[in-house]
Amino acid sequence: MSATGHAPHSAPPPRPLHPPSRAPARPAVVLVGAGPRGTGLIERIAANAPELYGDAPLDLHLVDPYPPGGGRVWRRDQSPLLWMNSTAEDVTMFTDASVELRGPVRPGPSLAEWAARVRAGELSVPGELADAVRGLGPQGFAGRQVQSAYLEWVYEQAVAALPPGVVVHEHRCRAVRVTGPRGGPQQVWLEGAPTPLVADLVVLALGHLDGRPPPEQRDLAAFAARHHLTYLPSDFTADAGLDVLAPGEPVLVRGFGLAFVDLMVLLTEGRGGAYEAGPDGEPVYRPSGKEPVLYVGSRRGVPYHSKIGYTYRGERPPLPRFFGPAQVDELLARPGGYDFRRDVWPLIAKELGHAHYHRLFTAHPERVRTDRAAFEEKYAAAEPLGPGLRALVAAAVPDPADHLDLDALDRPLQGVRFPGADAFQDGLRGYIEADLARRHNPAHSPDLAVFLALLSVYGQLVRLGDHGPWWHGFFSHLASGPPGPRLRQLLALSRAGVVRFLGAGTTVTADPERGVFSATSDSVPDVRVEARALVEARLPQPTVTDTKDALLRGLYDDGAAATGSGLLAVDPGDGRVLDRTGRPHPRRFALGPHTDARASGAFARPRTNAPAFRQNDATARALLRFLRAHAVPEPARCPPG
Repeated sequence: MSATGHAPHSAPPPRPLHPPSRAPARPAVVLVGAGPRGTGLIERIAANAPELYGDAPLDLHLVDPYPPGGGRVWRRDQSPLLWMNSTAEDVTMFTDASVELRGPVRPGPSLAEWAARVRAGELSVPGELADAVRGLGPQGFAGRQVQSAYLEWVYEQAVAALPPGVVVHEHRCRAVRVTGPRGGPQQVWLEGAPTPLVADLVVLALGHLDGRPPPEQRDLAAFAARHHLTYLPSDFTADAGLDVLAPGEPVLVRGFGLAFVDLMVLLTEGRGGAYEAGPDGEPVYRPSGKEPVLYVGSRRGVPYHSKIGYTYRGERPPLPRFFGPAQVDELLARPGGYDFRRDVWPLIAKELGHAHYHRLFTAHPERVRTDRAAFEEKYAAAEPLGPGLRALVAAAVPDPADHLDLDALDRPLQGVRFPGADAFQDGLRGYIEADLARRHNPAHSPDLAVFLALLSVYGQLVRLGDHGPWWHGFFSHLASGPPGPRLRQLLALSRAGVVRFLGAGTTVTADPERGVFSATSDSVPDVRVEARALVEARLPQPTVTDTKDALLRGLYDDGAAATGSGLLAVDPGDGRVLDRTGRPHPRRFALGPHTDARASGAFARPRTNAPAFRQNDATARALLRFLRAHAVPEPARCPPG
């Protein structure tokens, strides 16, 4: 055991020294999931323990088959070609003054600041990562292996900050079931272990989970098996078996988000292809000859919008303004409940518009033709999404390019038809080029103000619980797109013929007569593409009803509640798991994307009042208060013999 009480990685999982029906000899918490979310909770336990728990003993059991810190998604054991999706200065695991919490703020370095400390010789990283860290500036996009090293360092700092009475035990295995009465100790059963871990409290920080394919995907898999085709269902791209996709083979790909970007990278550079600078400075792709040909389509038919390539300067929009705590309180108090698209979305749209036009008036006053105060007064009084608001904007902002059109941003190809496949390739390349130009030009800085408003909105939505998949998809399309260099690579792959675009409203069917998969789209209705391989380039849905995770499924079977979207229902105040009567379980908690309190990420952009940090703090305080009130802080004693 190290000086911090942290069990070394090579130590075997400790066995409980007491019958499962009895309380643990020392107060104990089992944390299932040691990735970024679990690490964030440990950091908050360490921060709050001096106030709420003191130096009382505590066993903290971490259960995860993957290394702590990075967990599965951010583990170091993956391709060095895969990048993060945010700039280094926009990634932190530490609270700051913007975070609304009851516990103390414990500042720490962002990924960019951590990398600077490594370069200065204050911290060290494994030798194979040294060059990557040295080349990482604040506006750079780190490889996932570098992010893994940062998360491992954060984990080590969080464990070291725990009071001396806390002993951390790592269990490199899966938890498969949780049992125990509401009023008594909980048992966490580990895969392959004859006896469970016994704890006063259990926290599920499971992260992203594998899911059982929905019925349509199961039908396609069965069709593929009958006709000896290749079908890869929704999965984490880094873990998908891509070797089955043959060089030169046409491959249909459904999904144009971040999972597709990873797929694109692994099947091109990952197979030996390379980029070189062309005459105009744009990348040119040189194939290795081992690539398949990717035919990619989706509902929107376009990739996510590029990450914005400049920083915010000047006055920030005052947020929240039209969708804040007061509006959420009113929605929650409605006797008949609320409908997201009818009641919530108009408020969100008005908030995004407020940020957009505030920035336009303050940073680009030459592009408006009315007084700012008068505009803002009329904007505040206008009905969200109503004709009065549209007329106000049209009168005040002459250039339609300066209007915020959320429908066009969400569905840019809606109603647009192309005469043929080649015309659509040209058209979509033009769309991507225009998006890159706009998202890297500070003249369009209202786009960055809208991004900040999206983060504010996401923070407010946490209190409303599950709001269905549409909002998350819209948010991701607008705010969680790929780095600009990735879209430039996509353009190069398109020009090289390695990637072909299918269009919006892509539909894939199984053709039993020809024994192939067949794809059509609304954008090019007269074109049909056939292939013997199909890849679902999207993550599995994080539902308790279709999860492959035995622990989560067992929890649901035992009475835990699920929302209409299949997410685990939790108390928005502290993350306690709710049963189907709405009762919070006193000893079981859950955090992360499988819950209806899902936040936008386990780590966050600094100074944005990150929802995950607020949730972590509330849950940590609830754990410590319970332990102080109910657990007996006595030293562990082995039974005789």
